[in-house]
Amino acid sequence: MIVSKLLNLQAALERRRSISRLVFTNGIFDLLHAGHVIYLQQARALGEALFLGLNSDAGVRTLKGPTRPLVSQNDRACVLSALSCIEAIILFDDPTAHRLIETLQPEVYVKGGDYVLDPNQPGTPLPEAPAVLAYGGQVELIPYQSGHSTTGLVQRILDRYCD
Repeated sequence: MIVSKLLNLQAALERRRSISRLVFTNGIFDLLHAGHVIYLQQARALGEALFLGLNSDAGVRTLKGPTRPLVSQNDRACVLSALSCIEAIILFDDPTAHRLIETLQPEVYVKGGDYVLDPNQPGTPLPEAPAVLAYGGQVELIPYQSGHSTTGLVQRILDRYCD
């Protein structure tokens, strides 16, 4: 299977050098749905190119448990590569994208609105935010697309097809 947008970190860094306003995001993207596509298009609109850190299968199991991912990392990368808003995809095993962010130093780091920048606010604090802010980058939270989640999609499938 050929996934033309899948790069190792060194190749991504070389490509990054020619981009003046890099946008970076990361995630699992297990079952690609409309919420993901809208999010990725909005992220891409914030800069010249969008690089996506994709959690590896091993990384997903660490974060989500032994039943995930539902779709392999190669298949997830293949589907994501078909989106014109994504310039490059980098697989990573770490629980956070700190290493990718510190290496690529994107001008804009994007995550969904289910995260918060202030750890005193309700929601999940964004662990990568301090690394981005430390080198002068910008953090953007894109509003969560209500009704669009992988967990919700899996539950609908189970409700409809399992007795």
